[in-house]
Amino acid sequence: YTTNINLQMNYWPALPLNMREMALPLMEQIRHMAVNGVHTAKNYYGMDGWAAHHNSDIWAQTNPVGEGTGDPKWANWAMGSPWLSQHLFEYYEYTLDRDFLETVAYPIMKGAAEFCLDWLVEKDGYLVTAPSTSPENSYYDKKGKNVVITIASAMDMEIIYDLFTNVIKASEILGVNMEYRAMLLDKRSRLSPLKIGKKGNLVEWYEDFEDVEPQHRHVSHLFGLHPGRQLSPLIDPVFGDACRKTLEMRGDGGTGWSKAWKINFWARLLDGDHAYLMYQELLKGSTLNNLFDTHPPFQIDGNFGAIAGVGEFFLQSHLGELHLLPALPKAWSEGQVSGLKARGAFEVNLSWKAGRLAKGLLTSEKGQLCRLRSTTALSVKGAKAIEKVETLQGVTYYTYRFPTKAGKIYTLKGR
Repeated sequence: YTTNINLQMNYWPALPLNMREMALPLMEQIRHMAVNGVHTAKNYYGMDGWAAHHNSDIWAQTNPVGEGTGDPKWANWAMGSPWLSQHLFEYYEYTLDRDFLETVAYPIMKGAAEFCLDWLVEKDGYLVTAPSTSPENSYYDKKGKNVVITIASAMDMEIIYDLFTNVIKASEILGVNMEYRAMLLDKRSRLSPLKIGKKGNLVEWYEDFEDVEPQHRHVSHLFGLHPGRQLSPLIDPVFGDACRKTLEMRGDGGTGWSKAWKINFWARLLDGDHAYLMYQELLKGSTLNNLFDTHPPFQIDGNFGAIAGVGEFFLQSHLGELHLLPALPKAWSEGQVSGLKARGAFEVNLSWKAGRLAKGLLTSEKGQLCRLRSTTALSVKGAKAIEKVETLQGVTYYTYRFPTKAGKIYTLKGR
């Protein structure tokens, strides 16, 4: 199982596309890896917490791979535990299973954070990872040498930011470890900041170096856009534009799974037409007649990553609100979808005409406060919703906020 994107991609659709039980094998794999990873962190690095690297297997291997001859740009990547920990917190966010958070997710996430705290070192007032890589890419240094090792790669910083954020939130939910939480807040604020390069792109390395392969299949430095939530045009349009420029520079080619990731990236940038273009590219150029995705050869992660991306056309909930039809392609101006899941334990059915939301049904499983975002003005039947209107980057959004009751269905209608 390759853990620098591929294993994780296989499970991206499980929760949002209403296949919760399919996420459980990954939860079990992570539990086993967290046990072995304690020995890896201690024996290889003399560090606390647990570590995982580029590959695992049915025995939950966590040590560096390559038998001593592997290229460090993949063999020595050490950010497996914080990335895998994201799936634990996502499972909680979709299910609100507090017992899972308390007994399974939080201890394992905290262990990954302890490893990252030991891995980070201070440079020029910031916390950086050293050594650091950006799977599985390389760059030309100032002397023109092909180099794979850096410090504080964008991906490292984004993954650790994501982990610290999730551990902080879990601590708040459980009401535990206040001092530890305060320490993580401080450490997170001191992480080496992301940078925008001379071409307007998000800088992948510690400095704005040129890539050896500008259209490399990995786009690791956009982890904070997807599957993370640090970057978004709704949060910071400047960095949103930098993500867009990065994707333009990487191009629309690549392996099947690479195209699948790009579907998700473009959807998170709220560009449904380019996300749809990537979906077409994957189907036309990276899918066999039996619908298997090609690397080549066959890699199932491209199939699963693609359908997760299509789900992002219709519903996104990573920013604390249910964004309805956030990246709807013009080619799909009329349609319907049912059974989508959102963070906060909501289930959503939607139908639309002429590119506008016509009707929706929202089921609240746990009675949480609901926040909606839509480009269509809505009426909410069954609740008194507070409506606000805002314009971001020339787009008018209608936002709604209302309390819900567990098990109740709320009807949304476009106005």
